[in-house]
Amino acid sequence: MAITVKKIEFRRKLTFLERIWLPEILRGLWITNRHFVVNLSLHILNAVGIKTRRKGAVTIQYPEQHRGYHWRLRTAHYLTRREGGGPRCVGCMMCETICPAKCIYIVAKEHPDPETEKQAASFTIDMGKCVYCGLCVEACPEDAIRMDSGHLEISCYSRQEMMYPIDRLLATEHDPAPYKDYKRFLQE
Repeated sequence: MAITVKKIEFRRKLTFLERIWLPEILRGLWITNRHFVVNLSLHILNAVGIKTRRKGAVTIQYPEQHRGYHWRLRTAHYLTRREGGGPRCVGCMMCETICPAKCIYIVAKEHPDPETEKQAASFTIDMGKCVYCGLCVEACPEDAIRMDSGHLEISCYSRQEMMYPIDRLLATEHDPAPYKDYKRFLQE
């Protein structure tokens, strides 16, 4: 059996019209102008009181205007507290173990209260590595870590600022204001 070699050409030659790009530029201009005229017409019809089935596109001026987050959106992490004020985390390492990005670092220590087995001596989340999968929240048996703080803008100037220590995680609390339909979520 003879072996045959098939020659594959990776690049085809462009035609003259493809090389000058002019038809594609004109096509792009036509699409942009079509969207502009359709939106302008819809806004004019709505302004004069004529109802249409379709509304014109609206630009939201973010960050001055806020559209509102969906109640299922995962935002920055925070740690919940016990009734006495201490962290609810018992240092079981479930969140650290299940984290696929390996961005949670916990050091556990003995709790002074004999009824509570352990507590977290340090609890740090590297927000630069976090993929917001929410597995840490699902794995926590104490409901100690949550991702509904309402804080989504976590940009920083250095990697060190992206490390959230336990003090920062405990200082953050749930803020329902940015969520647009949080009351509906509480009713469900």
